[in-house]
Amino acid sequence: MVDVSEKQPTARCARAQCRVRFPRAIAQALVRAGWRGSKGPILDTATIAGVMAAKRTHELIPFCHPLGLDRCEIRTRILGDGVLVIECETAVTGRTGVEMEALVGASIAALTVYDMTKALGHGVVLERVRLLEKRGGKRDYRARGA
Repeated sequence: MVDVSEKQPTARCARAQCRVRFPRAIAQALVRAGWRGSKGPILDTATIAGVMAAKRTHELIPFCHPLGLDRCEIRTRILGDGVLVIECETAVTGRTGVEMEALVGASIAALTVYDMTKALGHGVVLERVRLLEKRGGKRDYRARGA
């Protein structure tokens, strides 16, 4: 791990996104079912999974520092073209950033959606996992169009 002991704790936050693309028939079936599948409420379950994963990022990614997150929020929105957009926003006051936590949270939420919808067909695609923005630390970042 990188030694961060000399750094002063600062407020840091990050926002990441993953998209889940559904074939038309699957998207229509999900809308008709109110985004509920045989395993339960899909979006609620994905939200819980994303938060749980973000909190445990250091156990999944080697060399990540364990962080006590101050905040982790998963937001979902459904676009008309069969795309579910999942965003994870994380925040901490600490010596290192929370980009990985945001990326892991969005990714695991999307993987949970895949797991809960794969019985409808394997044409579901996860795409565009990306960091949208981060603040705090040495430099801020904002992706184009974010």
